[in-house]
Amino acid sequence: MILLTALTLTSCSTATTEDYEATALTSYTWQVKYANNLTNNPQPRVETFATTSALNQNGLKPPGAVIEADERGLWWPTLPPRPSVDEIEQRKRPQEEAGRPQLLKNVEYQLTYEVGDAQKTLPTNYEVYRQVVKAYPSKTPLQLTLGVNDNSVEKAEPIPR
Repeated sequence: MILLTALTLTSCSTATTEDYEATALTSYTWQVKYANNLTNNPQPRVETFATTSALNQNGLKPPGAVIEADERGLWWPTLPPRPSVDEIEQRKRPQEEAGRPQLLKNVEYQLTYEVGDAQKTLPTNYEVYRQVVKAYPSKTPLQLTLGVNDNSVEKAEPIPR
């Protein structure tokens, strides 16, 4: 009985919508690790330098994005300026050594949709983003599968008209 109750509490729900928008926030960020001994320190201090981002909406090219979308259909911003040696040294504490600057790529997916009079924006994944990008031009209705506690969108399936 206890197992059945736990499954009931964590089950997923669904929603049907005709009004939706998917976004993918792509970003580049320069980071540098600092530690007294970078080789042996499992948790170095991390400093973040410049960041740039581009907001992809429904697969359309955002202003300021690079010329072509990548292999996943995502548009990326221009690269932020690499931190200079002076900037890296300014953030170094006594006895610390600085690692090499690392350029990180990140994508955050969200889906905004309406059900009745309510509008919701939830985190999602690449697969849902791509499904919405394909359905958006024709405004095909979507069946959404929501995650645990309805805190995310796990799946989007087109509903034939």
